[in-house]
Amino acid sequence: MTIISADWVVPVEGAPVRDGAVAIGPDGRIAAVGRADELGWGERHEGCVIAPGFVNAHSHVEYAAYAGFGDGLAFGPWIATHIRRKQVLDLEGMTAIARLGVADCLRSGITTVGDASFSGSAAVAAAELGLRAIVHLEVFGGPEAVERTFEPMRAQVEGSLCDRVRLGISPHAPYTCTPELYAACLELGIPVATHFAESLGEQDWLTSGGGFGETFPAGWLPPPLGRTGIRALAEHGLLAPAILAAHCVHVDADEIALLAQYDVAVAHCPRSNAYLGCGVAPLAELRAAGIRVGIATDSPASTPSFDMFAEMRAAIEAARARARDPQALSAAEALELATLGGARALGLDGEAGSLAPGKHADLAIISLAETSFVPWEDPVTALVLGGAPHHVVATLVGGRRTYEKGTAWHGLTDAARRARSRMLQ
Repeated sequence: MTIISADWVVPVEGAPVRDGAVAIGPDGRIAAVGRADELGWGERHEGCVIAPGFVNAHSHVEYAAYAGFGDGLAFGPWIATHIRRKQVLDLEGMTAIARLGVADCLRSGITTVGDASFSGSAAVAAAELGLRAIVHLEVFGGPEAVERTFEPMRAQVEGSLCDRVRLGISPHAPYTCTPELYAACLELGIPVATHFAESLGEQDWLTSGGGFGETFPAGWLPPPLGRTGIRALAEHGLLAPAILAAHCVHVDADEIALLAQYDVAVAHCPRSNAYLGCGVAPLAELRAAGIRVGIATDSPASTPSFDMFAEMRAAIEAARARARDPQALSAAEALELATLGGARALGLDGEAGSLAPGKHADLAIISLAETSFVPWEDPVTALVLGGAPHHVVATLVGGRRTYEKGTAWHGLTDAARRARSRMLQ
């Protein structure tokens, strides 16, 4: 039995525990959570909070080296820039970038991701570095993409799949995938991730044929004129609990009701939506409808980092600004969205997302000793408003240390930068 203790343990499900401890069994699961004077002090971390590892509900770790590409462009040209640049990479380059992305997630206290993977490299990198992941392999076009794209990628990553790294599929978006492809993906019986209602350009393209369609490569799909993606899929009976939809910025009350009716989960990406000028998602309305919502970073292609602390703060800022109400989203609610909320969105809440006996010992040890939040008044507010990746002392996945402060990963960084250099030529 391994015991780790700190000034505070924040279980998320349950009240914070002052001078708390987490007992980890030999199976890598949590055996007990409680006071250190009852469980034992074990490995003590002064000035720290022990919290559940973050569950990043929507990421693209293969884009970890894409920061700044197309910054300031409208959504359509921005997508076109990334399509053009990633075409110069081979699988080795994509895997090098994915390893850096996984390392950056672990460095930020992230223990689980729901990743959308263009090449399958995310599965390889997560398996190698110890991240828990559902890797959704991306497909585009019609139903033939399952056999043409998904099956070869699945064979390629088969050796990386395990209880910790699981397989999903990602029909990219209603403007790049037919309803028949969505149906074929759902028939596989594995998790499905997609992008819904991210930009006004997307909505214009789907409903009127205007917007950003002219920036797409030749041969992309004609739009289903007159209907948004959510409405079109609903008409085909293709909304389901297996689907996790990223963004959902431009959704009206009827579309929110459809998402709730069919138990479609949502990954809320406030920084990505802000940087791309897409808008502010109606988080309060999504939550009020009972939709499973998690906070997510998206990728450095649109967001500067995999920093879940910054993402929580962005969610708070956006929610309060939209509602003009300082109580619109509390620090405790933001933390829940970044942990248990993400686990619920991914269907993993029985295994991760909170510190509870029987769950995987996926946790982050975060020092706030050098911040203005010590001495402690409220450990949750301190963690959310004062936390940062450089405060993460250690990240544990299944009880195993996958990151410790000071880990440099110079080789991973160098390889990813070489791949980025090729894209800049």
